Amino acid sequence: QVHLAESGGGLVQAGDSLSVSCVASGLTVSRYIMGWFRQAPGKEREFVAAIRRSSGIAYIGDSVLGRFTISRDNVKNTVSLQMNSLKPEDTAVYYCAADDGVVLSRNPSVYDYWGQGTQVTVSS
Repeated sequence: QVHLAESGGGLVQAGDSLSVSCVASGLTVSRYIMGWFRQAPGKEREFVAAIRRSSGIAYIGDSVLGRFTISRDNVKNTVSLQMNSLKPEDTAVYYCAADDGVVLSRNPSVYDYWGQGTQVTVSS
């Protein structure tokens, strides 16, 4: 059974940094496309970042490009999202997701497995 567990969310001030992590069980993160999405109240789920299987090539969403990075630890079977220079508009629930497909997609409907999410709140 696949389980993705996010952690590391919290309340920070604008300009701060925060890292959220996703521990996977029941799947090997290096064999899946692993992604991070976020959803703010009243808004659609938004692509944040993803990392390709095997190669580990990362893709970052336009709204966070230059501020967020995604990384993968194959030994710990985790995927992390480092968030720098946080803004109030980054406030959302952040979700980890896994896709068994071949082509990396920014469409959340493509992803097969999801975590429960972790809240990130950025105050101004």
